[in-house]
Amino acid sequence: MPEEKVLRPAVFLDRDGTICEEMGYLNHLSRVHIFPFAAAAIRKLNQTGLPVIVVTNQSGISRRIFPESLVVQVHARISEELSAAGARVDAYYYCAHTRQDDCSCRKPLPGLLEQAAREHNLRLDRSFVVGDRYADVELAHGVGGRGVLVLTGYGRGEYEFYRQEWPRQPDSVVEDLSGAVDTILEELS
Repeated sequence: MPEEKVLRPAVFLDRDGTICEEMGYLNHLSRVHIFPFAAAAIRKLNQTGLPVIVVTNQSGISRRIFPESLVVQVHARISEELSAAGARVDAYYYCAHTRQDDCSCRKPLPGLLEQAAREHNLRLDRSFVVGDRYADVELAHGVGGRGVLVLTGYGRGEYEFYRQEWPRQPDSVVEDLSGAVDTILEELS
């Protein structure tokens, strides 16, 4: 009889505006600026054994604002800087499409999370998505997970100006990734 896989929750993190400063289209490696609190927050997640997975829309590839190779370089740089501080991201997933491309992976569509769940034995309905855009919250809710909005990046503006239009509010609204991690760990304890 085959061994049954145990599915576990994960924490999915948006990249720009959540782990590193929002730059619009991050079109050069010199523009990567990781928030000073990001490594410590991610390290706390690592210490609990929760998988930490980055999910990010990178339509600048399709728009020819930057090459796909830059996204790979940016993720390598983030991993290097986090590693130097004792933290790690377990995987990176990105959508290179625009809305017009009719893909299933552009957030808030669930394709990136579904792929990660298959590849890492994850249980999406017990997972968290942390990000600075409402699309991240929608993504979490779309797979039955919990959406945490950070007020860094675009978060504060989205929350203050548009929350009354949102069909469903975030499960938590916090100042930054540190607050998100504290909220997640408290909820899981």
